[in-house]
Amino acid sequence: MTSQKLPGFWIENKMFSSNLAFERRNLLFGGVVGVAVAISAPLVQALAPTGRSPTDLQGQVGLTVGSFQKHYASTVEREKLRLIDLPKRMKNELGMRVLDLMTASFPSMERPFLDELRNEAIKNDCIITNLKMNQPDVDIGSSDSEERQRSLQVYRETIDAAEVLGCRWVRPLPKSKLSSWEGYVDSYRHLIDYAKPKGISILVENYGWMKDDANAIPSLIRAVGEGIDAAPDTGNWTDAVRYEGLKKAYPLAVTCDFKAFALDENGNHPQYDLKKCFDLGREAGFNGPWCIEHFNDKLPMLFDEILKIKEMILAWQKL
Repeated sequence: MTSQKLPGFWIENKMFSSNLAFERRNLLFGGVVGVAVAISAPLVQALAPTGRSPTDLQGQVGLTVGSFQKHYASTVEREKLRLIDLPKRMKNELGMRVLDLMTASFPSMERPFLDELRNEAIKNDCIITNLKMNQPDVDIGSSDSEERQRSLQVYRETIDAAEVLGCRWVRPLPKSKLSSWEGYVDSYRHLIDYAKPKGISILVENYGWMKDDANAIPSLIRAVGEGIDAAPDTGNWTDAVRYEGLKKAYPLAVTCDFKAFALDENGNHPQYDLKKCFDLGREAGFNGPWCIEHFNDKLPMLFDEILKIKEMILAWQKL
């Protein structure tokens, strides 16, 4: 077996056998095709049909690592957090299992760190569901074909990392302005074809140019076709379209970023109605995972408030 070094981490040049047949589309961009990563977890995890979360995630309340972006450190420091320690703290302090990752939170994309993070998750009975591909310098919707090719290569390499981690999904980052609708559609199709043999599917989140369009998620999913699901973020829409956007995205969702901003002294969320955001999901047939994204400048307070939000969601589930 030979090894190939891609930027950021080591990849074993090995193709897994898979009975997941897929049609490769005519539009192919350059780069590595057919590179898979040897992992100890099963290669192909059950891919949920559009609009339904896997059964083992139903009712789960999880956590997005972006909640701690202000608090990360690469070494053990007082009032700081290492990403590698988060699975243990989730289990012991929050009683959570579902972990939604983000590339911007990683101190390293090298293979040893990826292996260590995956092993910490397994050891603490955590499920790594998603890797948000938040590289700021990529644009898969660019009207420039060369820029799209370069961006897709970055994402292919990140999908390889997601496979090492055992992720079920990856989420590309929509840019603030829509350059080319056709570019996004073609690029999502390419990423679907690349990720599917690895047991990974693609998510679309209401970010960037989608924020003020309640129809953006279902429109893109219809245009792309099979292999793409919704990951609505309750906080990313503008106030004018938030609830309508959630109503249209939830039927297509397999996960949700349940974003809560500042809580008042009574634990309420004045910025928008969190309970309504939850109820719209339940009415649409979505029942988790609800991945909490919350922020506080003080790390102990952040843990306390995340726990309060979790308890609210669990109480709503019983109603």
